[in-house]
Amino acid sequence: MAKKKKLKKKVIYIFVTILTLLCLGSLFGIKTYQEYKYKQSYEYKLIEHGYSLENAKRLLKYYKKDEEIEKLLSIPRNDSILSLIEQKYYIHNNLERYLAYMDKNKTMDLKDVITMVNVNRDYEYYEHEIPADVNKENLLIVNKYYKLSDDFEPKNLVTISNKYAYDNNQITEEANDAYISMWNAANEDGYKLIVNSSYRNYQDQEDVYDSIKQSKGSSQADKVAARPGHSEHQSGLAIDVFEINNQLTGTFKDSPAYQWLQDNAYLYGYIERYPENKEDITGYSFESWHWRYVGKEVAKIIHDEDITYDEYYAYYIENQA
Repeated sequence: MAKKKKLKKKVIYIFVTILTLLCLGSLFGIKTYQEYKYKQSYEYKLIEHGYSLENAKRLLKYYKKDEEIEKLLSIPRNDSILSLIEQKYYIHNNLERYLAYMDKNKTMDLKDVITMVNVNRDYEYYEHEIPADVNKENLLIVNKYYKLSDDFEPKNLVTISNKYAYDNNQITEEANDAYISMWNAANEDGYKLIVNSSYRNYQDQEDVYDSIKQSKGSSQADKVAARPGHSEHQSGLAIDVFEINNQLTGTFKDSPAYQWLQDNAYLYGYIERYPENKEDITGYSFESWHWRYVGKEVAKIIHDEDITYDEYYAYYIENQA
């Protein structure tokens, strides 16, 4: 009887020992597996890349896609990225360009770095040519980087009535309808608007540009006029508009009619395309008379956020594609 009890205790002891070992082995295995899985995580990889745990967590709150994080890991650690991503108009695809531009412009504010790179100012004018996406219709962009082909002609061109413009001015039908609505509203407030320039085809723009170039030189021509293919006037969405009593480019900016346009044009889908103090962004000197149709919804965003169309296009259109 005593032997049986002793054997039973021995069996129980062996069983408990084996069970304990199994549990310990299982726990060790789980821990080893967890460590293995953690080392496969992006948090661990970012830490190994040189970021602190806190900064790795901050980055992962912003970057969600594998390809975005892999791109981040391909770039040498740079804590400036943490500040860049907090900027409103930050675009991840431009990250390497931001860093390169920052390196060349060490005293520039991050906000300005974001803006300048987004609108392609890290490239020389006319040396980084991109075909304008005409499928965007009212939202296509044309500037010193985006170019229309020499045979492009907008759809649904209509002639603006002589009540609202000088002879032979054309814009798209939708832009014309919006302009007439804007004209009527301005007229009710005592301002009689008049368009003196609108759609120009490629050849017309070439003539305009060459004329200025011959009289004032290439540098001045590039400040005040677009090279052929790079003019918004070819899009059929732009108008040069004045008030019947003030049609001088030198004084229109000081007129009540210009102030009216600044306050109200967006309600009809028009934006001031080349605002004052935005020359570094748009690439053109301030033109109080140059207005561009983009539609009411987009015009309101541009007006409310006080940005140029170049900035809007980069962040709200290209960045969303």
